Amino acid sequence: MKKLHIKKGDNVYVNAGNYKGKAGKVLEVIPDKDRVVVEGVNMISKHTKPNAKAPQGGIIKKEAGIHISNVQLVDPDSPANAPAPTKVGYKFEDGKKVRVARKSGKEIK
Repeated sequence: MKKLHIKKGDNVYVNAGNYKGKAGKVLEVIPDKDRVVVEGVNMISKHTKPNAKAPQGGIIKKEAGIHISNVQLVDPDSPANAPAPTKVGYKFEDGKKVRVARKSGKEIK
């Protein structure tokens, strides 16, 4: 399995594609296909048959995956209304490898 620099729960900035400029939380990481599912980004309409979950059936809006190369982590120092993308660096603290933002040097949790 591949080692990726983005994990579930991270805040990311979309830097390419139709949703360029949007930011959101990572809901799912798909390492086999190099894709991530980001909250509110790449919405698709899925037609469903009636089942126990949706007795009516119908059209459901949900997020689809986007390629991991089109997203960057958001710097923890940046304000929420203007997310600033940053590269990921690694540092060893107390014998553990932690991710740090290259822009601010702060740890990414």
